[in-house]
Amino acid sequence: MPEIIYSGPDGRLEGRINTVEGRRSPVALILHPLPQFGGNMNNPIIYNLYQTFLKRGFSVLRFNFRSVGKSQGTFDQGIGELSDAAASLDWLQSQVPDSRGCWVAGYSFGAWIAMQLLMRRPEIEGFVSIAPPANMYDFNFLAPCPSSGIIIHGQEDKVVPAEDVERLVEKLQAQKNIEIEYNSIPKANHFFEKEGDILVNKVNNYLDTRLVSSDFEID
Repeated sequence: MPEIIYSGPDGRLEGRINTVEGRRSPVALILHPLPQFGGNMNNPIIYNLYQTFLKRGFSVLRFNFRSVGKSQGTFDQGIGELSDAAASLDWLQSQVPDSRGCWVAGYSFGAWIAMQLLMRRPEIEGFVSIAPPANMYDFNFLAPCPSSGIIIHGQEDKVVPAEDVERLVEKLQAQKNIEIEYNSIPKANHFFEKEGDILVNKVNNYLDTRLVSSDFEID
């Protein structure tokens, strides 16, 4: 997974990419938690999401939002970070110009950015949203949510109470033409410190179900 530097809307962005050679692969973009609390592309959950998509034959990019690591710029309360995500998806797609599908995944703050990106990019056909901060940010823009996906949360999350996420899930599940799967992991906190393997298994099982009927082979 080579380190790469590419142009973003506010200077360079730092990332890690792995592309599939020799065939048209789908692409996945992975978005990390809040920079103010140490969020970066090497977060264990972000790394595991990256590997999960990679093992299924995706070309995958994870990157540092502006102001994190070698990425330039200053934190922009989510506005600039959404621009970073859009630019990163553009760059990823330029590396796989004949890609056959597009997914986005995010954790915490990254989940909020991912869902906004979902609304702006019709090519995104699926999402993985982990611990979306429904108590901190407005998710009413998901009206309607354009794609099906999975939301995973920890029952013991003290940062984002489960009831806030459940209200978000209920609103999305009431919408037509999409399917929202919700998994609540017992004993898991916001960081999934002791339940990381369970979290990965939930994502794996969901992707196996979603991708089995797609037009590309799962590696």
